[in-house]
Amino acid sequence: MPSGARELGPALKLLDLVRPDGIVAELSSTDRNGVIRELVQVLADTGQLDESQVDAVSRTIITRERSRGTTGFGKGVAAPHAKVEGLSRMMAAIGRSSRGVDFASLDGEPVFAVFLIISPDAEPERHLRAMDLVFRHLQQERFRRFLRQTDKAEAIYELLREADERQFAP
Repeated sequence: MPSGARELGPALKLLDLVRPDGIVAELSSTDRNGVIRELVQVLADTGQLDESQVDAVSRTIITRERSRGTTGFGKGVAAPHAKVEGLSRMMAAIGRSSRGVDFASLDGEPVFAVFLIISPDAEPERHLRAMDLVFRHLQQERFRRFLRQTDKAEAIYELLREADERQFAP
């Protein structure tokens, strides 16, 4: 490895980011900021994030949405994300809305699936790798369709597992 290069570790998988209890099969929130808060709260409720961090992390992501542009990139999906100071590890939550949420998406259409990612601010390369992984999957029509149609957290987790297996199939 060249001098100054950093080892990024093994290839990332969706299941490295999302735990089964980090999936909300039907979001109760009906607006972008509410969805972000709901998914950050899920991370706290499942013990992945300290409860004292929920407001600050939610504000960080919402501010990022306002200042740097929407993460609703169209086709019914959004991937709000942020690098957070003091975080010990990368984590994610997935939420699905059968009604759709106005996320100020680039195509003007509602969002039905939200993949929220937060990473330690000290790991920008790993954050970019995670975002690339998520975007690659969310660009696939089949993946988006199954994610939107699936109404059980267990089935969404299974979709992620199958996507990981296809990604690493020989």
